[in-house]
Amino acid sequence: MTHDTKHDDKVIDHATGTAKVGHEWDGIEELDTPLPRWWLWTFYASILFALVYVVLYPAIPMLHSASTGMLGWTSRGVLADDMAREKAEHQAVRAAIAATPIEALAGNPALQRAAIEGGHAAFKVNCVQCHGAGAAGAKGYPNLNDDDWLWGGDLTTIQQTLINGIRQPGNDATRSSQMPSFVRDGILTGRQVQDVVSFVRVLSKQDPANAASARGAVLFAGNCAVCHGAGGEGNRSVGAPKLSDKIWLYGGDRAALTETVTNAHGGVMPAWGGRLDPVTIKMLSVYVHSLGGGEAAPVAVPATAAAPAAGAAQ
Repeated sequence: MTHDTKHDDKVIDHATGTAKVGHEWDGIEELDTPLPRWWLWTFYASILFALVYVVLYPAIPMLHSASTGMLGWTSRGVLADDMAREKAEHQAVRAAIAATPIEALAGNPALQRAAIEGGHAAFKVNCVQCHGAGAAGAKGYPNLNDDDWLWGGDLTTIQQTLINGIRQPGNDATRSSQMPSFVRDGILTGRQVQDVVSFVRVLSKQDPANAASARGAVLFAGNCAVCHGAGGEGNRSVGAPKLSDKIWLYGGDRAALTETVTNAHGGVMPAWGGRLDPVTIKMLSVYVHSLGGGEAAPVAVPATAAAPAAGAAQ
């Protein structure tokens, strides 16, 4: 059995030779073991570091701001410098894109790649809300990955569509097309609409020909072919969609087609020319063109060759 001893009014633990703190709980007493020197020096160094940091950097919160620090460093300042540097680097590329006709960008692969990347960034901010993150669209919002276009899919046409938008009031150059609401406007009866729908589904190779589609063909020729073409091939000059494929903006099932012919639709898109700068619109055009459905520029027909055709058409 061991006994504790006293030294200078301190109780010394016999087993360890360490003084006790002087209190106990349920027979358990605590030793006044000194902290390791390495820990103490680390603690003192941390205090010194904190004091130096407070003097050099912003650290002490105040009512409306914080202490500025002797170095004048701020994270906001670093961000501003980084953004200014990035802007300066991008400015040269944007200037080159601005100076290059949109059709000529493909001749400079590095510049075209920069335009696509810039357009992708602008698309994520301005376009994904309607066309989706992958540009696949949704009901009423075109899929930009396919090769079906209402007004054309070459670079210049896409650019003009972006600048002027779709059905934008006050913009004479906006893309605009209008299909009658054949039942609501009293042009066709509900039965006749069903016959037209039957013919359209035959055109798009969804249903075989039948008596209803034969009646619908007559109605289609008298009411729809002027815009959509006799074979449903569409007409980009008036924004009339192609009906002979299986790509649909509002759906190609019987119910969706019936609703479209009965009440028609009129989708809109902002005129980005009043919202985005010309370089951003050019980059957006290049990006959309690159998604998979972009077309080559239409071949211009010489005036001398076009005149006989126009006369023949008359």
